[in-house]
Amino acid sequence: MEKPTRTIGIIHAIHLTIRAMQPFLERYIPDIEVMHLCDDTIQRDNIAAGVGVIPKHNYFRFAQYAHNLQESGVELILLACSTFNYAAELARPMIDIPILQIDRPMMELAVERGPRVGMLATLATTVPSSERLLRIVAAEKGRPVEIITVLCPEAFAAIQKGDSGTHNRILLEEIDKLSRKVDSIVMAQLSMSAVEPFLGETAVPVFNSGTSGFGYIRERLYGTVRREVHV
Repeated sequence: MEKPTRTIGIIHAIHLTIRAMQPFLERYIPDIEVMHLCDDTIQRDNIAAGVGVIPKHNYFRFAQYAHNLQESGVELILLACSTFNYAAELARPMIDIPILQIDRPMMELAVERGPRVGMLATLATTVPSSERLLRIVAAEKGRPVEIITVLCPEAFAAIQKGDSGTHNRILLEEIDKLSRKVDSIVMAQLSMSAVEPFLGETAVPVFNSGTSGFGYIRERLYGTVRREVHV
């Protein structure tokens, strides 16, 4: 008798993250069925609202989508958008299965490396929510944190056009400069994980939500992380 297929649900605010996470799905959980639920209007409305403001209807949408995925039978839900990661916290009391934020494992790894954390972002609206999550993680672990944030909007413009070469070149240059000032670096958006294969040796650990997020999901589902994978 065949074992039932295990399934997770992933909620996206932009189609870009579906493409960005595919290598990590194949690396970490190739035997897990994934139900993607994407609403591009979420990212559109987040950006239109301005930095630090999330429209209330986007939180409502997330809770509704999480409910829909729960009804479909998934065993956990992943929020793939960094800009409104607070939606996961709001929805948890309404949903009976785990809801994970893709950036949380990366933040935990960073604060354990030392108090000075560099944050690279390519989208301005992501910065407040990512800094907030990093401070929450540091407070929960009883660790001090000093965040040095660098915003690279030109890198986001490049990756939206499919120009990953320019995107990666900009980020590699900023990583080199930022690494002289901090104990670790986090890349605030999943799309930035595209730079990982080109990092080489870095002066400080550089964490991305693709590697750390799906490594954590694999550990959660199976109790183990593949040995060849590193962060």
